[in-house]
Amino acid sequence: MRDIILIHITGGDKPGVTAELSQVLAEYGVDILDIGQVVIHNFLTLGILIRIPPEAEAAPIVKDILFKAHEMGVSLRLHPLEEDKYESWVQAQGKARHIVTLLGRRITAVHLQAVTSALSGNGLNIDTIHRLSGRVPVTGELPRQACVEFTVRGTPDDNEALRQSFLDISARLGVDIAYQEDNVFRRNRRLVAFDMDSTLIQAEVIDELADRAGVGEQVAAITEAAMRGELDFQQSLRKRLALLKGLDASVLEDVAAKLPLSEGAERLISNLRRVGYKIAILSGGFTFFGERLAERLGIDYVHANELEIVDGKLTGNVVGEIVDGARKAELLRTIATKEGISLQQVIAVGDGANDLPMLGLAGLGVAFHAKPKVKKGAGHAISTMGLDSILYLIGVRDREALPGD
Repeated sequence: MRDIILIHITGGDKPGVTAELSQVLAEYGVDILDIGQVVIHNFLTLGILIRIPPEAEAAPIVKDILFKAHEMGVSLRLHPLEEDKYESWVQAQGKARHIVTLLGRRITAVHLQAVTSALSGNGLNIDTIHRLSGRVPVTGELPRQACVEFTVRGTPDDNEALRQSFLDISARLGVDIAYQEDNVFRRNRRLVAFDMDSTLIQAEVIDELADRAGVGEQVAAITEAAMRGELDFQQSLRKRLALLKGLDASVLEDVAAKLPLSEGAERLISNLRRVGYKIAILSGGFTFFGERLAERLGIDYVHANELEIVDGKLTGNVVGEIVDGARKAELLRTIATKEGISLQQVIAVGDGANDLPMLGLAGLGVAFHAKPKVKKGAGHAISTMGLDSILYLIGVRDREALPGD
């Protein structure tokens, strides 16, 4: 029997298992080198890696720990480790680690197989797996979302190929997969910046205004082309606004009152505010609507385009500098500096090509229900879930979050 031993305990979970086993080990002055535990449906799996001190004998320790396990009604196996293999394991602790988050309306074995095969096929080893979403009932209404988080170790054989495989799985199976470096910044985000139209709200405001002005089809076609990145944003905005010239400004209030929030928006923002996040809107839309969302949701910063109004009517122009993609990135950097945080602590969320500069700048850039070009250009994509699924990307479990829409 060697000096380093892995103790593996399985059985029914109950209070005191770890306490009683560690009491036996404590009596012999045993060192704890590593420990891990998981409980699934009241079934315990516990591992304790120990080193027996030079002055102690292994045989009495083994005898007492086996007797204690028998007394408690759990199974116990002992795995002696060679010192050189243990040292190799210690030296490997500096390897790169990543978090892979699998999100879906439900998670099946097909989803699990696809993700884990992609990981193993790229030379990554899974260390831990945790369920972040709530427990699934057998009867009654099912939860509207499910999430499993993997901690993986190693460097992918081809990082871009791994990302592409995740995008392919997402498109084929209707799930979302995030792949993030596991570092201190991931656990300490402090600012989230949203695009507004088709991200924070389920509408393109300029299209709503165009419908009221009777030019809906013309404006919608320009909007769609701009979101696909086929038109320069500033030029496309000026062309669309010119079609709204003469629209009565009273229409703005009516449109603002009817704008639907995206699924999970209120729950996400209320939970982030609760833990001290600053919230920003960086939009190519209009300040009139952004400011009303700020009042409703408690948003700290609003930067968008100001509509020019003369004699109660839209002139078809904006006041000041247009907020395009480059301006969004510049504003994001400015806010982060003002708040005294690193850009790695920033989350940015958007759906259009003009959001890509700020998505690329942020530590966590999320393409939300976006076009393929934007998904590919962003670090992460959410296409099947609501905005509150971003809570999973920062490691928040359902039991830790406030309920919401």
